[in-house]
Amino acid sequence: MPVHYKTTDKLSYVLANDYRLLQVMSRFGITLGFGEKTIEQVCLQCGVDTATFLAVINYVKDGATPVQQDVDNVSVPSLLDYLRHTHRYFLDYLFPHIRFHLLNAIDCSVKNEIAFLVLKFFDEYVEEVRKHMDYEETTVFAYVCRLVDNQALPADRGHLLSKHNESINSKLRELKKLFIQYYPQTENNERLNSVIISIYQAEEDLALHCNVEDYIFAPAVHKLERDRDDRVVSLSGEESQSNSQGTLSTELSAREQEIVVCVARGFSNKEIADKLCLSVNTVTTHRRNIARKLQIHSPSGLTIYAIVNKLVTLSEVGAV
Repeated sequence: MPVHYKTTDKLSYVLANDYRLLQVMSRFGITLGFGEKTIEQVCLQCGVDTATFLAVINYVKDGATPVQQDVDNVSVPSLLDYLRHTHRYFLDYLFPHIRFHLLNAIDCSVKNEIAFLVLKFFDEYVEEVRKHMDYEETTVFAYVCRLVDNQALPADRGHLLSKHNESINSKLRELKKLFIQYYPQTENNERLNSVIISIYQAEEDLALHCNVEDYIFAPAVHKLERDRDDRVVSLSGEESQSNSQGTLSTELSAREQEIVVCVARGFSNKEIADKLCLSVNTVTTHRRNIARKLQIHSPSGLTIYAIVNKLVTLSEVGAV
């Protein structure tokens, strides 16, 4: 069973055991020169959420395998800062650094057409990564900030945290292959070998970053969404009880309409929960509220309601 770092471990000990954690530390805004302080002391001094810092360094230390992590104590705002710093590192430092040394290492003479093609491939790759990270900054992170601040959210939000990372990892592997198998290296070019090693390190670092996004950040955001939906359902239930002696509103919320559509299409409560990133208990509570509002309790009755109110078409009924 792997041993995890604890709040009482000295940060200098942590960094001495795994150089990759130096970048993690930097991306949390922690600088060198912390002496003999513990992880908790350094995080407190730098205004970093200790539980989030520990979650990331332990995940990276263990190889960042593609398995969802325990995110109960993770701070989403702290993770957002970490991911933004990581984006800036790749786009503003690492890729320009590699390109500079790549230009100094390859033969850009007219006779070496492969060199121009490799450089073009690298530039196109960096542009693809930039677009990917811009999307995350302007769309995903903006959505998460609204979620954290308890602001109104878009109705269609399921696509925001889907995984888009594999393509940018595969392109970097392809670049290495171009060098190793096809670049005409006429002599022992230590500068070129150094660049290729840098690309290997960049590939490893980018893979770690993508896994932190997919297996810590995304689950933490989904937990925030579930918690928010649970609060909304709780308030909805309280309002329904307070109105039980008066006129009960029959208007369904956007979330309740989504659930009615899922029921009409034949989804089970578990399938609805997975599709909408909710807990099964939340779905059950929503369905009770729907039944109370509409006075319709059966799936077939909700299906007829959904068709009549144009939430689904007849051809969609029963299709999963």
